[in-house]
Amino acid sequence: MIQVTRLRETDRQAWQPLAIGYNAFYQRVLPAAAYDQAWRRLLAGEEIQGLAARLDGRVVGIAHYLFHAGVWFPKVCYLADLFVDEAVRGQGAARALIEEVAEAARAQGCARYYWLTQDGNAQARTLYDKVARHVGFIRYDYPME
Repeated sequence: MIQVTRLRETDRQAWQPLAIGYNAFYQRVLPAAAYDQAWRRLLAGEEIQGLAARLDGRVVGIAHYLFHAGVWFPKVCYLADLFVDEAVRGQGAARALIEEVAEAARAQGCARYYWLTQDGNAQARTLYDKVARHVGFIRYDYPME
């Protein structure tokens, strides 16, 4: 059975390989300092929030999310990162994380809850198409370097 909790200080060793796996999927290699900083921010729980999906007590998935103001809505929720260990995919961890973030968004009075993924992320999109609505947006990133 999947249990979802906030990330705990003792989860760091289980969290980091999942966070690295998430970034590797999107072809990003980040320095160790980026993980240290993200971990501190997640534990602080001020700007960003972090959840762990646990299977038999073991962390098998993570979700990072944040709340922000919207132009047309006072508050919205953005699911920034979602990643589940490949060995346990299909057992409900991702869905449980998505639903737990939805509960947090409702509790905060959010009018929207959204996330992004690559169009070729077929495995994840199979789930996303069941729990949410694809609204057809295309994302552009302006180079800030």
